[in-house]
Order: sequence, then C-alpha cells, then structure tokens
Amino acid sequence: MTPNTALKEKTYRVGILGFGMIGKVHAYAYAAMPFYSVPMNATFRITHVATSRKETAEQAKSICRADVATTDYREITENPNIDIVHICTPNDLHVEPLLSAIKHRKKIYCDKPLSASLEEAESVHTALQESKYAEINQMTFHNRFFPALIRAKKLLHTEALGRILQFRLGYFHSSNASASIPFRWKHTQFGGAVRDLGSHLLDLTTHLLGPIESLLAETMLAFPQRLDSANALCDVESEDAVSMLVRMQSGASGVIEATKLATGNEDEMLLEIHGELGALRFRLMQPHYLEFFDARATDRPLGGDVGWKRIPCGGRYELPDYDFPSPKASIGWMRAHVACLSNFLHAVAEDRQTTPDLYQGIAVDRLIYTVLRSAAERRWVDVESIIPA
Repeated sequence: MTPNTALKEKTYRVGILGFGMIGKVHAYAYAAMPFYSVPMNATFRITHVATSRKETAEQAKSICRADVATTDYREITENPNIDIVHICTPNDLHVEPLLSAIKHRKKIYCDKPLSASLEEAESVHTALQESKYAEINQMTFHNRFFPALIRAKKLLHTEALGRILQFRLGYFHSSNASASIPFRWKHTQFGGAVRDLGSHLLDLTTHLLGPIESLLAETMLAFPQRLDSANALCDVESEDAVSMLVRMQSGASGVIEATKLATGNEDEMLLEIHGELGALRFRLMQPHYLEFFDARATDRPLGGDVGWKRIPCGGRYELPDYDFPSPKASIGWMRAHVACLSNFLHAVAEDRQTTPDLYQGIAVDRLIYTVLRSAAERRWVDVESIIPA
C-alpha cells in the first residue's frame, strides 16, 4: 500500500447490538476478513458493543477490543460517530434499534428475520419509504454465499436447466427432538421453525427461482410444554416444524420443509431443482459439491454421459473474495458468513447498494406470515394477500 492510498482510506466505526452466538459470528467475520477478501480502500473497526447486561457487554468489548460497552442500543444507533450498525439481538428485539438506525442514517447489517411480526415489518417498510432512506444495508442471509449456491444461481441464470418444473428445499435440525430440551427464547412466539430456519429457505427459494405466488402450510408442535432453567413448566408458543406446498409465479411447484424434529440431523439443508433440461442438488453438510444433471446427455453407448456430475465448488470464490486457504479445501458455515459480510463491506467501501437488502428482509417476513396464516387457517394463501395496500 502506497502512502497516497493510505491517506485516501476511510475508517468506518462499527457498533454491534447483541453478542450471543450470532453477534460473535459477525465479530469473527470482521477479524477473519483480511485473510479471505481483497483489501478495500477502507478500514472497519468495531468500537461499540451493546448487550442486555453490563457484564456481557464488557466481555464483548474485551473480545472485540472495542472502546465502549453499553446496555443501551441508542448509544450506538444515535451516535453520530458510528457508521455501521449490526443488529444481532433476539428476533423480538430487532425493530426498535432498526428503526432508530434508519432514522439516524446508519449503514445497517441485520440478522434474519428482520422482525418479529408483520406489523413490525411494515413499520420498517414505512420508515424506509418516508425517510427516503438510501444508506447501504444488507440482511445476513449467508446461505446465498456458499460457492456451490453461487454456482447454482449462475446455472439457473444461463437456463442450463431449462423451464423449472419442480423443486424441493428442506432445513433439518434435531434441536427440539426431545422433551428434555429446556425452554428458551426460541420457544416463545418469536422463535420457531418458520422464522429460524424457514426464513433462510424462503430467501433461497425467491433468490434462485423468483417470486412465490401462493402456498399451503402445516405446522407441528411436538412438545407443548418444556421446563426452563429454573425447573418451571412453560408453555411452548412456537412450532417445531413446518411443511409447505408452494406455487411459483413461473409455474413451477415445490415443497419446502423446515424442522427441528429431524432426529439424527445437525445442520442439514437439502436442495433439489428439476427442470426440463437438467437438475441441481446441494447438501449443506457436504457443501464442497454442487451436483448437476444434464438431461440432454446421451445414454449410448453403454450409458453414455448420462448421470449426475459433482462440481467441486469448494472454496472457489471469485474476486473480491479469495479461495484461501485453498480452492480444494472443504468449506464451512463460518466461511459463508465471512463471504456474506464481505459482500456488504465491499459495497460500503465502494458506496453502492447491494443485496439481499432490507427490502428483501421485509419480503421474507411477508412470506413468513403468509406461511403462518396458511397454517392457522388451513388453506392456500396468495402471497399478494399478505401485503398491505
């Protein structure tokens, strides 16, 4: 780096709201960024961390080597010296700081789902529209950022599969598959399989295949009550699993399933897309590979070239991200989070908007509440019917 270049660099001051698992993931991604991404004409420094308790805020400050630990999000969202706000709080605590960050013109990196209710999502939409908010922002839909799924998007864009006929998409956890699992915030009305896992699936479906027209959903609650940490019996308010039949505006149909009752699974996501000319398959627990089937291949002689091809996407990112430590090395969940944050920070450094933005977060929230409405009313629901006039 030349001295002239160094003089041109801008330092962005970052505040993180919430420092549970996902807050630590965001902080880790900042620390790892120099190893995985082309240097930017900007630097980023975590200076403020907010949590609900002073002791955890101080711990977060120490980990991040930040300047300020606080229990008041407004010390970040209303601070004129803060440029970027990360929203990593539990789902039901997103909207107040999000609206404050919008009002004070912060650049925003928000974890999913954007809000805890349809009314909250619409309040964010109104705030964006009325304030003419134009700051750079992004949702943390990190599953988009696996090289295999980036490749899948490119193949779909080139119409390698032809007209899409059907698809299947599932996210499988076993985290609620026992009555002995203690009650926690994800068992309240603000957690559940639809918001926690389904938000990723709904984002990927629309990202890869376009708008959803209508859906039919059914939810399941396997254990209506659980003991909390104080051994008190609590009513579970959120679903353990959801299954959906989906009709796309393109005419394709699909099945989407999100469950925390999938005994034997840890963090498995399955994707299958079937078209007239070919098909794609992906498994999150085997993220090195994207599988592609070319239906135009001939089966002669002796089977010819028919069959599934395993494309070793691995860590083969395109610039501005590096394929560090090796394009042949297996890739993991954290690497996709680093790539997701890299996408946002490069947009900030280059002063351009990027995707998936807050409007995609609102769109996914509308889909979430289409799903919940369909399950409650036990009928097909048009997606357009959930959007206010």
